[in-house]
Amino acid sequence: MTIVERYKKPTPKFFRVLRNIGLALATAGGAILTAPISLPATLITIATYATVAGTVATAVSQAVVKGDDVNESDTILETKEKDSVTGME
Repeated sequence: MTIVERYKKPTPKFFRVLRNIGLALATAGGAILTAPISLPATLITIATYATVAGTVATAVSQAVVKGDDVNESDTILETKEKDSVTGME
């Protein structure tokens, strides 16, 4: 499954909520960072972390797909590849 296919598939409800929270964090942090007034360094640091955390949460949440869409043969193939690398059965 390519990343484009993954992003087009439906996202579970929990991760849609998490994605929306991430968008809100990134937006609020960006608004604080671009404020035309001088702000304390602590607030700027918190806004920077909120922007990064929100962006990462949004990207990861969008990439999650429902379990029904996972191809069982891909999982088995990945397990066999891992076993051949480690030498374990």
